[in-house]
Amino acid sequence: MLKKLQLRAIALVITGALIAPTSFAADNTPIRVGFLTIKSGALAAGGKQMEEGITMFMKERNNMIAGRKVELFIADTSGQPAITKTKTQELVEKDKVQVIIGPLAAFEAIAVDDYIKKVGIPVISPSAGAEDLTQRKPNPWFVRGVGSSAQPSHALGEYAAKDLKYKRIAIIADDFAFGHEIAAGFQRTFEENGGKVVQKLWTPLNVADYGTYIGQIKPNVDAVFAAFAGGNGVKFVKQYSEYGLKGKIPLLGAMTTVDEGILPFMGDDALGVISTGWYSANLNNAANAKFVKDFNAAYKKDPGYYSMGAYGAALMLEQALKDVKGNIEDKNAFMAALRAVQLPNDPRGKVTLDALGNPIMDIYIRKVEKKDGKYSNVVLKTYPAVSQFWTYKTKDFLSNPVYSRDYPPANNLEN
Repeated sequence: MLKKLQLRAIALVITGALIAPTSFAADNTPIRVGFLTIKSGALAAGGKQMEEGITMFMKERNNMIAGRKVELFIADTSGQPAITKTKTQELVEKDKVQVIIGPLAAFEAIAVDDYIKKVGIPVISPSAGAEDLTQRKPNPWFVRGVGSSAQPSHALGEYAAKDLKYKRIAIIADDFAFGHEIAAGFQRTFEENGGKVVQKLWTPLNVADYGTYIGQIKPNVDAVFAAFAGGNGVKFVKQYSEYGLKGKIPLLGAMTTVDEGILPFMGDDALGVISTGWYSANLNNAANAKFVKDFNAAYKKDPGYYSMGAYGAALMLEQALKDVKGNIEDKNAFMAALRAVQLPNDPRGKVTLDALGNPIMDIYIRKVEKKDGKYSNVVLKTYPAVSQFWTYKTKDFLSNPVYSRDYPPANNLEN
């Protein structure tokens, strides 16, 4: 249950905007935007793609949004919570940024949550799916440009049980918040629709080799659900094939496991993997056709989770700035505009935000195929306008613990 104080904090931001003076002209100095990314470690592949997405966005607009020049300050967090907090403080206190896009990882977003509240700096998350930041512990200065961790996996859990008719599944996932929450969402809906998760394997984020874990997968499961971030999906999918499981046990994946940004490095090993996500480079709409064409021209590859996340966060920033006529100095008005953003022509489809700052958007079931020599996530099914609360009542959802390694409880595990 949300605390009254938390709701009041959000209301103050929005109400402040409604009563704030709006007659003064926006400043003509450059808008200062901070960008938190990762340039080393297991998540560096995603960090690079995030930077590509924001860089292309800014080039397209000649570094101008809502009639004002934009200066971008990029900081490398190294994927370490302590460094993330330090870099965030530097962006705010040294570089005087007025809004931040970032960070990448769920544990990084959690690490800077208190600081964001303390200084009142608007933050748009381009990647971090940490559930409680838009659920039981909402931050009035935080909105998400992407779905919560479990938002897409709710759909895949139901699809695996109802459409694929799977009964027994093993889960293998990165052993950190993002992996825990993705796996939990999948388990919940899969089991509610008659399936059983009979095995869970957790792998260190920086594991060098998955062989030990792959060797433990039960041979009598109907499928394996794999939840990996950054470049870990490449290692796992290739080793899954090397150990002879490809073609024997079907592989399901989180959006980041077979992300477009890393598909070319997997080759034929990824063919046939069914995954879930809020984006595919194959989406058939005009905005996405242009986005993919431009991204291909700039980087010779398709955009995916991290690049679309950063680009989508920038689209939200742009819309909010237009709504306040470039006046980011009126912080309350800008934050209220950010929470009210609607993007009818986003490359992902229509995107709106719920009352807690999380997107409501279509979720896609995808399958890796090869077309014209290129590996792609082809859309099999669309779940329209999916909330972070899936089909559950918000009050009921929030009365339960946040998704974790241990929730929902795994009552069907076998020795």
